[in-house]
Amino acid sequence: MGFVDEVWRLVRQEELLGEIVIDEADFPWLAGRFVPTEAFGEVEPWFDESRALLDAGEYERFDEAYDRIAGALSLVAPEGPVAEFLLHVKDGRAWFRWSDEPFDDG
Repeated sequence: MGFVDEVWRLVRQEELLGEIVIDEADFPWLAGRFVPTEAFGEVEPWFDESRALLDAGEYERFDEAYDRIAGALSLVAPEGPVAEFLLHVKDGRAWFRWSDEPFDDG
């Protein structure tokens, strides 16, 4: 199956924050083991906050919190950076969807 065993990278500018080793592909979602670098600790609270807001059904606040992630970080597929992504990281796992084109907000 495509995607499984691929390694995707989470970066901030040129700094590697972690790698996602894909082990589940249920398009449009991919999931895998998240292997953080030490630098991930700086942005981990952003993911914790956005996940807590999502779990609480605070969708408008989630959007605002997630904008910080999307604005500062990049998700890099084996072929190169993706245009847009929605990424969750928790307990050594990451799951995400992505697009080569910006998501349609309308």
